[in-house]
Amino acid sequence: MYKDLKDKKIIITGSATGIGKSVTARLCAFGAKVAALDINKEKGSETVFNAVEYGGDIKFFEIDVKDEISVKKNIEEATNWLGGIEVLIHIAGILEGADTEINNFPEDIWDKVIDVNLRGSFLVTKYVSKVMIKQNSGVIILTASGAGVHGGSSSYAYGSSKGGVHGLSLVLEQNLSKYNIRVNDVLPGSVKTPLKVKNVKDTHKNNDKLSVDQRIEELVSPDEISKVYAFLASDEANMIKGSIRTK
Repeated sequence: MYKDLKDKKIIITGSATGIGKSVTARLCAFGAKVAALDINKEKGSETVFNAVEYGGDIKFFEIDVKDEISVKKNIEEATNWLGGIEVLIHIAGILEGADTEINNFPEDIWDKVIDVNLRGSFLVTKYVSKVMIKQNSGVIILTASGAGVHGGSSSYAYGSSKGGVHGLSLVLEQNLSKYNIRVNDVLPGSVKTPLKVKNVKDTHKNNDKLSVDQRIEELVSPDEISKVYAFLASDEANMIKGSIRTK
């Protein structure tokens, strides 16, 4: 399955935990050459160590996606190490401000979430696209959310930021196709990531523990979602346009 992923040059952001960690492990298992980018050096290094244990060709880069200098530096270094970029999988993001009503929503939380999720997607795509436009090929996979498209988020900032990422992917798809760059965005549902588990606990903190534990148990495994990203990164998805929603 997906034999073309072997030796494929892939950048993955948000690789330290959650969906990004599972995607990184899966693509390394398929034999891809992976530049793993994250702000969490400790957890990111663990991801790389585990992948190397199983023969993965992978290197970690510490990045702050909301900081343009950091993004430019790390994308350039990752590109040099990879020898080009065939696929970008951008997953890095945060979820804060759950269950805070709009009339009390803190501006600093709003700015922080928009900076990481939307500005981060813009900056990473900006510097990756420089490489892909020059080589006249590539695949860009962004991570939006059903919450940003259908309004189901518990956080105004998170829902707005992910709606923005979805909009960005639509504009990118239309404008980068002339450079043979395919653009997709994944809209994960309720996935058992550290961010989502914390969100469930915060949102239902007044409920009994059994109810909270049950909600967490019902979340989808990141490993299941990683299959979607692996498919989109492969040549099998060459005819796929736009968004893919998951549970």
